[in-house]
Amino acid sequence: MTDTTPVTSARAEPDADAFRAAMGRFPTGVTLLTQGSGDDTIVMTLNSLTSVSLDPMLILVSVKADGRMRPRISRAGSFAVSVLTAAQRGLAQEFCRPDRREGWAAMLRLSAEKGITGNAVLPAAEMSLECVLDAEHEAGDHTLLIGRVVALHGGASEPHPLLFHQGRFGDLPARSDKEHA
Repeated sequence: MTDTTPVTSARAEPDADAFRAAMGRFPTGVTLLTQGSGDDTIVMTLNSLTSVSLDPMLILVSVKADGRMRPRISRAGSFAVSVLTAAQRGLAQEFCRPDRREGWAAMLRLSAEKGITGNAVLPAAEMSLECVLDAEHEAGDHTLLIGRVVALHGGASEPHPLLFHQGRFGDLPARSDKEHA
């Protein structure tokens, strides 16, 4: 006999707070999205990074449609995404604030370098992707930006990514020697 007891109660018309809480149950990585470098650097914390395609290599990021990042990326036609390490939690917290650093102050704080697309990348990140803008799609109060990956940096060290889950930053436990075999 099959148990037909519902696991959870359903909300026919969830509100924004219920939706945010539900999505908070899905752990994500934490990244910094950058556009420009030097005096023109803008940066924001982002946890909406998705691999879309291997051929061609495409990723998707989601930004506020009325935010300051979207028009800059649209005009420039490129951006970079750096996946943060657990040790870079402070950067994630700093660059999610409205009064976050820009320009050279941001470059120095991140110890960033100018990538081949002209966008700031973080050499100390888990890895960084440099992209040219392939497409934009309006989606509610956000814009989905599809980037074609033209450069990949990092990834050589043992990964220790920063995670975001249920409104808090965290990380994965270190792998044991058994897991390395």
